[in-house]
Amino acid sequence: MNEMPRDHRPAKSIRVLLAEDQGMMRGALALLLGMEADIEVVAQVAAGDVIVDTALIHRPDVALLDIELPGMSGLDAAAELRDQVPDCRVLILTTFGRPGYLRRAMEAGAAGFLVKDGPVEELAAAIRRVLTGETVVDPALAAAALSAGPNPLTARECDALKASADGATVADIAVKLHLSESTVRNYLSSAIGKTGTRNRLEAMREARRQGWL
Repeated sequence: MNEMPRDHRPAKSIRVLLAEDQGMMRGALALLLGMEADIEVVAQVAAGDVIVDTALIHRPDVALLDIELPGMSGLDAAAELRDQVPDCRVLILTTFGRPGYLRRAMEAGAAGFLVKDGPVEELAAAIRRVLTGETVVDPALAAAALSAGPNPLTARECDALKASADGATVADIAVKLHLSESTVRNYLSSAIGKTGTRNRLEAMREARRQGWL
């Protein structure tokens, strides 16, 4: 009696693109997912700004994206994938289970959002489910997102907070955003008020904690 080959796979495996900047985590995920009989990791990237080009080459069925990536966030890459590789379903996998991130992921067209502390079997099941058209979201995070409400910051207030990182002055921010210094001060003041903080550094930290940036 002939034995089934150990690496026997179905005729058509689910093709997965994996975007994760931590090499050890990326390698472990690829190894574990590759052990699933119907899943094949066809591409691995460490930066967000190469996700779309890689997807255009390898044509994955599912893109598994971290959020915090160099070059471009996984959330921004998800929006570009929706426009340029519409057949690819996006599943966000992150350490940061923040309600604001979930809302932004859904707005970017992501089909799922999971945190990294779950078992690989749950992740593999989520990959299969999003391919059937389901939306898969961590239940605890979904409940938190509903109770948290929408992002109170405008797009311009978010831009001003992001640009204020690394000790940038109001003048620096004004040049970067092509705005007047008084307009920048107004945006920062409004953001500080909406986040209930004392200064722009605290406002930026709070906005990041909530997943609004």
